[in-house]
Amino acid sequence: MNEPLSGTPPDALLLMGTHCPYCPSVLKALQALVESGDLSHLETHNIEENPGIARELGVRSVPWVRIGPFELEGLRSEKELREWAVKATASDGDTDWLDQLLSSGEISKPLERIKSDPALMDALLKLFAAADTRLNTQIGISAIMEHLQGTDTLSAVVDQLGELTQHKDPRVRGDACYYLALSGNPKGAALVKPLLNDTDAHVRDIARESLDSF
Repeated sequence: MNEPLSGTPPDALLLMGTHCPYCPSVLKALQALVESGDLSHLETHNIEENPGIARELGVRSVPWVRIGPFELEGLRSEKELREWAVKATASDGDTDWLDQLLSSGEISKPLERIKSDPALMDALLKLFAAADTRLNTQIGISAIMEHLQGTDTLSAVVDQLGELTQHKDPRVRGDACYYLALSGNPKGAALVKPLLNDTDAHVRDIARESLDSF
């Protein structure tokens, strides 16, 4: 369950089109959320009248909604939009958003947000370490880490990855070794070395391969 951080509801932005069959439904739902107090403000733009905003935001199809920091595409029900309004002020909202996108194979948006806001790495690592994280999401996390190879963003979370090398789940320990190697941070080698004696053979193999990368 999401735990609100504050009582201030988020703003929303809707991009729509004159000939879009789903836009009126999404607009009506968002207006209802403003009336109910779940959203503090709604801004709308018709991209046929204002194509510049679509180019600026990289939007290629409508309806497109941004609630707080979360970007959503396609037809969304009022119930679903309300849930995202709650997540926008919740402690685990970023984790839920990452999970939804990564589980569906969407990598570009999470990667763009992480590059512009490295603090989002905390939510990514929380998702990475969760026992119930879906396989598709795990694959997406690995893809993001590989895109971040050698960057300051990945190097900055070396200590957190080091803690995850002691996780009870061998999957997490092994992947943490791999991500430490991707970081390129020399400090990572010392964090990987103890796993040469891990109880899991696969983790030991990853640790050896990872150490060769430093």
